[in-house]
Amino acid sequence: MTTDARPDRRRLVLFLLLMVLVGLNLRPALSSLAPLLLRIRADTGLSPLAIGALTTLPVLCLGVFAPLAPWLAKRAGPENTLALALGLLILGLLLRGLPAVVLLFGGTLLVGAAIGVAGTLLPALVKRELPGGADLMTGVYTMALCLGGALGAGLSIPLADLMDSWRWSLVSWGLLAAVALLAWVSLMPRTPRNLPAPPLGGSMRELLGQPLAWQVMLLMGTQSSLAYIVFGWLPTLLQSRGYSEAEAGWLMGASVMVQLISALGAPWLARFGRDQRPALLLVLGCVAGGLWLLLQAGQNWRWPGVVLLGLGQGGSFSLALTLIVLRTANSRLAGKLSGLAQGGGYTLAAMGPLAVGVLLQFEVSIDAITLVLLLIVAVAITFALLAGRNRRLDLDQSGRLFTR
Repeated sequence: MTTDARPDRRRLVLFLLLMVLVGLNLRPALSSLAPLLLRIRADTGLSPLAIGALTTLPVLCLGVFAPLAPWLAKRAGPENTLALALGLLILGLLLRGLPAVVLLFGGTLLVGAAIGVAGTLLPALVKRELPGGADLMTGVYTMALCLGGALGAGLSIPLADLMDSWRWSLVSWGLLAAVALLAWVSLMPRTPRNLPAPPLGGSMRELLGQPLAWQVMLLMGTQSSLAYIVFGWLPTLLQSRGYSEAEAGWLMGASVMVQLISALGAPWLARFGRDQRPALLLVLGCVAGGLWLLLQAGQNWRWPGVVLLGLGQGGSFSLALTLIVLRTANSRLAGKLSGLAQGGGYTLAAMGPLAVGVLLQFEVSIDAITLVLLLIVAVAITFALLAGRNRRLDLDQSGRLFTR
């Protein structure tokens, strides 16, 4: 019994480390772009609307390509599909460093596609490898995402200054992705754990007929919309309030760094009860408070705003991912709900950065933009009150999907 437990424990520790390393790569490609937007615009001559499209494109690709992840995993295996996604991420990062503007957009499209596939696979892999503690391990994975996002936001300007090129700053994140790819290919779990196979059934059509699946998806979409608005436009909005380019980037980076705390802590908080609504209301309230302080209050309130926004966004994203595993009975359903929630959710989320780009194109005031962001928070709270209830998608003995 002891000899069986040791390899199993080693497998779980190794999987956890690999999951963290992969997670570190799923945000820098997005967050490193925002602090550099003014340089990119000055160098390329792109309009605010085109810059808005550049920030929207990867998020839209997250949504479009996320549903492909279960299909690819079924044919090539989830481990090989994740390796393919990391290779695609490296290619996209390299293309963004080439001079042609069309390759900047093309590389960004590949980056979004790769992150969409990889991000969809990981919750299902977590549910497979650690079914009893999948919600807590999702918190660890989310913490890695937040750390990667913070590094991307905080280091993009220093890297651009060091290399005297915003293009090389973007390309440099390919090194971290290459390390993750080599580690995953060398050490990935090559055979499933010795667990009973999940029952067949639960097609995507059946899933679309379940209100709970839609509620989780719309919560994912609305809170992700706020996250990608922050990734795409917060430095620009802060610069319009008088902050320097470097300080605006560091403020966003600090906010993403604070997300580490709530990304890891929120699943623990959610475990105090079977109902996740109180935890969701708490973190979304922090998002609203942080946005208002940063965009409306005086500059002496910037650090409380950074902390509140970071705690709220780290917690809301972690809880949204946690709901995917808490609201499903097995890894098969978790993979399908992950594809739906992240596919549909990120497609919806892509409208957020684009909308802000349109508002800036028409020189809408910062007050009006703040109001739009707070309205999105209100919509997210509405879906949180529905998705946060103690309900679960399961299969009956005939393989038919139902909510219990």
